[in-house]
Amino acid sequence: MPLPPLRKPPGAPPRARFPARLLAVVALVLGTALTGPVPAARASVALTRVSDFGSDPGALTMYVYRPASLPAHPPVVVALHGCTQNAQVYADNSGLPRIADRDGFLLVLAETSTANNASRCFNWFQTTDNRRGQGEALSVRQMAAQAVTAYGADPQRVYVTGLSAGGAMTAVLLATYPDVFSAGAVVAGLPYDCTRDNSPYTCMNPGVDLSPEQWAQRVRDADPSYTGPWPRTAIWYGDQDTTVVPRNATELRDQWTALHGLPPTPSRTTAIGPDATQQDQYLAADGTVAVEVDRVPGIGHGTPVDPGTGTDQCGSTGAPYFPASICSGYWIARFFGLDTSGPGGGGGGDVSCHTASNYAQVQAGRAIASGGYAYAKGSQQNMGLYNTFVTHTLKEQPTGYYTIADNGCP
Repeated sequence: MPLPPLRKPPGAPPRARFPARLLAVVALVLGTALTGPVPAARASVALTRVSDFGSDPGALTMYVYRPASLPAHPPVVVALHGCTQNAQVYADNSGLPRIADRDGFLLVLAETSTANNASRCFNWFQTTDNRRGQGEALSVRQMAAQAVTAYGADPQRVYVTGLSAGGAMTAVLLATYPDVFSAGAVVAGLPYDCTRDNSPYTCMNPGVDLSPEQWAQRVRDADPSYTGPWPRTAIWYGDQDTTVVPRNATELRDQWTALHGLPPTPSRTTAIGPDATQQDQYLAADGTVAVEVDRVPGIGHGTPVDPGTGTDQCGSTGAPYFPASICSGYWIARFFGLDTSGPGGGGGGDVSCHTASNYAQVQAGRAIASGGYAYAKGSQQNMGLYNTFVTHTLKEQPTGYYTIADNGCP
């Protein structure tokens, strides 16, 4: 039975130019990829619904998972579910709440509905939802702002990740709000603004080939006044994905390496996890990982998980599209610089603390100067004006990765 066309609540702005029939096909393809009705949620993770987080032009729902022990000014990770899923299913199976408990970050889960999309997909392909200052993109940005205000979170450490349509919306948020999200992890998603001149279905499979500079310009066009620094981006794909084909991983890589001024050849390649996932890293001039591509062998469409109690294990296969392979959440937290599990992680190993003026931090190689401001190396947190009058404490953990720690270090 064909799915009904996408719809929005009364009073919402008109939808984009794609015809209803095409939108229904997209919903059908993504909806059958994440097949069947939403699985019965085990509700093993306690989520708090936040009802007032802004004007919410995208008509989304906000949930928060707050670890019992949360440091002052914690980081924020926003998570976006895939089609046919909801926030509870993603919380229960992705493993992210367990990692939030361990690493001390606030987890925000955005949720869409059948009122927005017949298959509960985020509308990454709609111009009314994938542009700065409107629609679903603005709703998620408002959730991030609410997390900072209500929970005292660190506005310089806000990250985003998501699966499938949620992965594509992750790319939307990195492009439209690079001043809000300092890094993101796109899981089985697509390059930003592929649907400017292509159908969503074509973007998903077989994919669209543009030059790195053409892809990069589409991100620059999302906020022409923004000049950087650009968010760090991790890209996760199953090498057997036939729904959002792996070609999109290559195009995403081209889009974000070009923005960072990097060639499409990785600086280093390693094998990680129990399944020897191929991890390609693209290093900025200061040695930090600007772009990362993780190609998971032997799996199709989904968020990779590795159920178990080990440090690098997480998640559950209790719902469709959480394939058993590698705990992607663990490695994503490392990429964000949040991992506190031990040496080698984003927060592991020995801690060094450095208090000095922004000028001195830059001269010592712990920060970089750009556009009159100083940015901590690694985290890219904005430290304020590049001068001798503004002073910060930087925490170095692991070596070469710095975060602002004015309220206590370590």
